[in-house]
Amino acid sequence: MNLIEEFNEYRSQMNDKILAADNKVIKRIFNLDTNAYAEGTIDIKSKEMIGLACSMVLRCDDCIKYHLGKSYEAGLTKEQVFEVFSIATLIGGTIVIPHLRRAAEYWETLENQ
Repeated sequence: MNLIEEFNEYRSQMNDKILAADNKVIKRIFNLDTNAYAEGTIDIKSKEMIGLACSMVLRCDDCIKYHLGKSYEAGLTKEQVFEVFSIATLIGGTIVIPHLRRAAEYWETLENQ
């Protein structure tokens, strides 16, 4: 199993288990997250770029992978993704660099799948 399949399978399995607990607050948070990234007055590509930049600054590798996958699905180019990487690294500082490395690896895996 490759990096992408492993991430997506684990995320899906755990989300199913979490949602099966039928906790109203958690379900609402998941729903809010889904709706926040839906097409609106801001297009999906832009929303994914914002999500990716924020995830990098907050140093959440799972969130970075998720937004990279969605960015890839939305049709972002490598050049666009690396511009987001540059902004996130500028805002977050050098502590973001290890996450930048893993993000670049994950993007490369997405491109080569």
